Amino acid sequence: MIRRYGILNDQVGREDAFLEGIPYPGVYVTDEDGVVVAKFFHDTYKKRDSPEMFIDAALGRLENSDEEERARGGDQEVEISVSVHGGKGTIRQGILRQLVVHCELQEGFHLYGEPAPSGLVPTEVRVSGPPGLVVEEPIFPPSKILRLESMGVDLAVWAGSLDILVPFYAIGELASETRPLDGDSVELDVEIRYQACSDVACSLPKTEKLKLDLNLDVIDVPDLGIHRGHGQREGNFRGARHMARLVFRKLRKNPLGLPRLMLKTIKLEMAAKRRNRSD
Repeated sequence: MIRRYGILNDQVGREDAFLEGIPYPGVYVTDEDGVVVAKFFHDTYKKRDSPEMFIDAALGRLENSDEEERARGGDQEVEISVSVHGGKGTIRQGILRQLVVHCELQEGFHLYGEPAPSGLVPTEVRVSGPPGLVVEEPIFPPSKILRLESMGVDLAVWAGSLDILVPFYAIGELASETRPLDGDSVELDVEIRYQACSDVACSLPKTEKLKLDLNLDVIDVPDLGIHRGHGQREGNFRGARHMARLVFRKLRKNPLGLPRLMLKTIKLEMAAKRRNRSD
């Protein structure tokens, strides 16, 4: 199945022992006929998508919950709310969440996208948080073209409702899989800059600053000795028997694989120490 999907990890081989034959980490979403409708792949298994993203991909729309905590702002022309989609608004190591900036525009008004003519302000979103929080570039929905015949220009605009998505995730500095959490929650700062215009007039550019307080959460780990005792949420499924079966199968196929892997690991660690001393 791994080969049929074309995701065999060709960066590991026989010298990597138990890693040989693993796929690149990722998820395919298919419809009921087996047709792929979306795919999610990253360059490390330590970065994973929220299950809610798979559901959204299957449905073809964003399924926001009314239970998600929100911060609100804006004015009569543009009402703004900010929430976190996925995991009931919690932050876990390596799990992608989406910060959703929802803008509800009064009828007859629009916001500008890129590129905007000189003198007009395109919509921007900036998100910041504590060290260890990785914030990716905002994802804007497709804009529509507004033709201003008097100026002879085409403008990229949004009207009605729009959702701007900002993916983010935590790395080990903030929430690690190998130690208990350092705190219960963190604060996200969200800054939205925009300019609302009608067909005849523009309001002054505005900057809205909102805050969200999000709970930190541990990750789920299997009930194996190497995972226990790190302060994570340990599963009820006992995996030792299955791990032993995997090790036996790998050793039978490649008896020298384990010592080769151990030797390779030692060499890498020694090389890292030499680099640290030279630095």
